[in-house]
Amino acid sequence: MVRYEMRLSGAGGQGLVLAGLIMADSAVMVEEFNVSQTQSYGPESRGGASRAEIVYGEDQIDFPKVMKPDLLVCLTQASFDEYGDDLKPYGIMILDSSIDISEIDESLQDTAYQIPIIDTAEAKMKNKIYANMIVLGIISKILAEQIPAEFIKKSIIDNVPAETIDNNLEAFEIGREIRLKKRSYAHGKI
Repeated sequence: MVRYEMRLSGAGGQGLVLAGLIMADSAVMVEEFNVSQTQSYGPESRGGASRAEIVYGEDQIDFPKVMKPDLLVCLTQASFDEYGDDLKPYGIMILDSSIDISEIDESLQDTAYQIPIIDTAEAKMKNKIYANMIVLGIISKILAEQIPAEFIKKSIIDNVPAETIDNNLEAFEIGREIRLKKRSYAHGKI
C-alpha cells in the first residue's frame, strides 16, 4: 500500500475532528506506516462545516492532504454535496441515512453505504454525540487488515475524557456490529 486517504466530514459538534485524531493515532501504532492528519472547520464551533483528513502509507507522505479519498464519511447533506464526487474509483463511501442521495452517481453502486449513524447514536446511546465513535467502529471493520481494532480502542481510551471512556467504547462496539449491506438503487436509494 503506497498511500491511503480518508476524509471524515460533517458539521461542527459531531466529533469528526476527534475521530480523525483517533484514526491518525491508531495508524501511527502500525509500525510501518507514516501518517498525516489535517482538519478544517468553519467559523462556527457547532453546526458549521467540519472535516478531518488522514493520509497514511508505507512511503513518505509528500503531500499531507487528501486528494481523492479511498474512504469518505459524510454525516450531513452539505458534506455529501461538497465531497461526494471526490471519491476514488472503487473507494468506499459511508453516508448517514439522513442524506438525500437521489442524485448519487451510479458508479458508486457497489461501494456506497447509507447507514442510520446519527439515529443509532440517539437510539442506543441516548446522545447523538456518539455518532463519531459509531463511525470509528464501522471504519474499523473496513480497515481491519490495515489497522487493528485494538489500536483504535487504545487510541479512544487515550484521547477521550476519562469519564466518557466506557460510553465511547460502547458506541465503537455498536459501530462494529453494524452490517454493511448493499441495497438496491430503486428510486435513487441505496
